[in-house]
Amino acid sequence: MLKRLLGFFSSSIAIDLGTANTLVYMQGKGIILNEPSMVALAVDKSGMGKKILAVGQAAKTMLGKTPGQIEVIRPMKDGVIADFNVTEQMIKYFIKKVANQKRLMSVPPTIVICVPCGSTQVERRAIKDSALAAGARRVEIIEEGMAAAIGAGLPVESPRASMVVDIGGGTTEVGVISLGGLVYANSIRVAGDRLDEVITNHIRSKHGLLIGDATAEEVKKQIGSAHPDADNGEMEIRGRSVYDGLPKKVTISSSEIRGALSDALEQMITAVKQALELTPPELSADLMDSGIVLTGGGALLRGLATLISQATHLEVIIAEDPLLCVAKGCGMALDHLASNNVYLSRTR
Repeated sequence: MLKRLLGFFSSSIAIDLGTANTLVYMQGKGIILNEPSMVALAVDKSGMGKKILAVGQAAKTMLGKTPGQIEVIRPMKDGVIADFNVTEQMIKYFIKKVANQKRLMSVPPTIVICVPCGSTQVERRAIKDSALAAGARRVEIIEEGMAAAIGAGLPVESPRASMVVDIGGGTTEVGVISLGGLVYANSIRVAGDRLDEVITNHIRSKHGLLIGDATAEEVKKQIGSAHPDADNGEMEIRGRSVYDGLPKKVTISSSEIRGALSDALEQMITAVKQALELTPPELSADLMDSGIVLTGGGALLRGLATLISQATHLEVIIAEDPLLCVAKGCGMALDHLASNNVYLSRTR
């Protein structure tokens, strides 16, 4: 029986299918793949449709640099599938890449895959069908808020409440967890990608400079901040002038970018406050001690923890390895597939 159980899990993997990045976790191996959720498409020679040219990191290197017949897309948008066929091929590529690292993957894998808590039944079914079509034997769903809490090491099975805010590429997930379940869960489609978009629009309108997604992300990482105490100097950026089309460079400041991001950050704060307002009183009392844990790439924005703490009057901490929390939690949920699937979503 034990050998059968071990054989069942030998080909089990967990996938954090994110808007920005896809991470794959394998039992006994940890996270074995971390690549951008991007696909490069080229016009087929016959002129009918498009074929996949590159996936993942190889596709990202082409972003903003491709000729007219090639385009780089993200098949995931706001945490859900925007292009079913391309997503299926992307998942298939990642599964095959993982299989090349582990020969036991010749057996079709069992997959645990995470979804935003605000996704509809149709969206969840699309993700599940896409994974099955990509070659999975069995697919289980877990909500991102729960996966983030597990991966951050929060005591999810305790009767005392824990609160997690996972800021990914497409969505910000807010969850309050107690006794192994989500007491409150909400998802807003304001996250890292929206911050990049805000930066791009601000630089175009104020400085007359067109920049690409990669430059906007670099600005966010280098001088982006959410609180005055976290401002980080200035940065020179280059792009194309909207007035004459010529190359142009400008210098922008951290405080300027903070001002541009204020509206989007306020929407995140509002989502956190709403969660606190709708949390049962007994669990709210627990949060006075346990505070709020931030996960996801957005948690790395300078000063964000301070901003949320001032708005909620609670202690806010950033999880260890926030970028990996959802993938780790998704992987840890594999341990509960056979005996106790309390962490998994009841939506099928």
